[in-house]
Amino acid sequence: MPICTIKLLEGRTDEQKKALVEKVTQAIQETTGAGPEHITVILEEMQRNHYAVGGVRASDK
Repeated sequence: MPICTIKLLEGRTDEQKKALVEKVTQAIQETTGAGPEHITVILEEMQRNHYAVGGVRASDK
């Protein structure tokens, strides 16, 4: 039972998130042989002010 967690910054549309979940599920199915009914994909959206690279928050760019 593969479980995949994807962390991403907020702002994607529902259509983009749906496409992401479908493609990730397909990739996991192809590489592991698990049926799609056994694959869990979790999207964790972060606010831009809760994510930083090199000491600079994404909201400050």
